[in-house]
Amino acid sequence: MFAERGYDATSVEEIAERAGVSKPIVYEHFGGKEGLYAVIVDRELEQVTADVSQAISEGSARDRLGGATLAFLKYVKEQPDGFAVLSRDAPANVGMASLLAEVGERVGKIFATEFKRAGYDPKAAPIYAQALIGMVTFVGHWWTENRRQSIEDVASHVTALAWMGLRHLPERPDRVASAPARPSP
Repeated sequence: MFAERGYDATSVEEIAERAGVSKPIVYEHFGGKEGLYAVIVDRELEQVTADVSQAISEGSARDRLGGATLAFLKYVKEQPDGFAVLSRDAPANVGMASLLAEVGERVGKIFATEFKRAGYDPKAAPIYAQALIGMVTFVGHWWTENRRQSIEDVASHVTALAWMGLRHLPERPDRVASAPARPSP
């Protein structure tokens, strides 16, 4: 129900009815809607974090990048309700924001190690990690609406874009100039 309707639009009464139990049972086991939601989010976070962590644990930098991208997009494909729960209108302290923060930290550490080894400033690694994670997340949202290509093809394209960018990363990127001021209407 959370995946279908979102957190705010789902009531304990509806949850109990769908589960074939009484409202007091829901309250007894979970303390209410918030407790049940937290259990679901924790389960989904554990699953996707484990999948992505496994993918980034070994192999070349290119293999880890591709593996992590594919692992996340496979989660989107195989667990659409879980992805919907994580990425919908969750309370601010749970869901996609928690997932992205945790995965971002892990990917950032890997990037920092690789950056240092390649002679780049490791302090910039979190920027690139967050950019990659944001890109893959938004592509996951796009794919759920436009399933015209296999998830493997989509992951290959995202990985190619990210890898080409990372492979040709300048030691010190050119500074971006300020945007010109907008004329007053």
